[in-house]
Amino acid sequence: MAIPCNHFITSKNSTLENGILMGSSPLISPSMPPKILTQEALKKIAAYKAVEYVDSNMVIGLGTGSTAKHAVDRIGELLHQGKLKNIIGIPTSKRTHEQAVSLGIPLSDLDSYPVVDLAIDGADEVDPYLNLVKGRGGSLLREKMIEGACKKFVVIVDESKLVKHLGGSGLAMPVEVVPFCWKFTAEKLKKLFADAGCLVKLRAFPENGEPFVTDNGNYVVDLYFNKDIGDLKKASDAILRLPGVVEHGMFIDMATTVIIAGELGLTIKNKQR
Repeated sequence: MAIPCNHFITSKNSTLENGILMGSSPLISPSMPPKILTQEALKKIAAYKAVEYVDSNMVIGLGTGSTAKHAVDRIGELLHQGKLKNIIGIPTSKRTHEQAVSLGIPLSDLDSYPVVDLAIDGADEVDPYLNLVKGRGGSLLREKMIEGACKKFVVIVDESKLVKHLGGSGLAMPVEVVPFCWKFTAEKLKKLFADAGCLVKLRAFPENGEPFVTDNGNYVVDLYFNKDIGDLKKASDAILRLPGVVEHGMFIDMATTVIIAGELGLTIKNKQR
């Protein structure tokens, strides 16, 4: 859906001119009048803003998904222009690995770089406390490993991803499970959140019904909630105690900055210390 963009709230080396975010982003010209921006355009603006946090000589966690893709493209562009140097990328999925290789971004892994300077990624939901749901693209385990190892985690979303509580969109909260007896694990998950009206569904390809398989060779069980699940840390611990569960898509107290693109432009929210 096209969203009118009236003005931008911004920071870090940017100025306002003609109601349009100005600064290092090449997406916008000072001569351009205010215009209707599509959701995809908003994602791109947020992604480019996030890349302003990247400096030369950094180890960067490279996110996965439609929004993070723009950030990876931008990092590759700045490397090619010589504006960034000595960047090491750690991709959160095979898909992002392939994208980064095509852009000439040098890559490594957590074994070689156990501390990551900065990670940039999208999210499927963001609550008022900057807790996230991620993993509807199926990369939640590698995302959590890499983004949990970073000093700063910048999340980029459009305003449609804002919710009052995690699960509040009515869309999937993914849980990565081992394929062995996945139905048994799914039933345990359903019972665990029975009070929240939980429905469970194995993620599968619509064209043939075959299970979706993660980069790690696992399945994804999607949880759908009718009510708030309550204490997120207790819910997280309960999920992870279930045999057969590998990881879940709640990223609790991990994001340090969230950049939101919406009707009023860019809003930047920082974690309260």
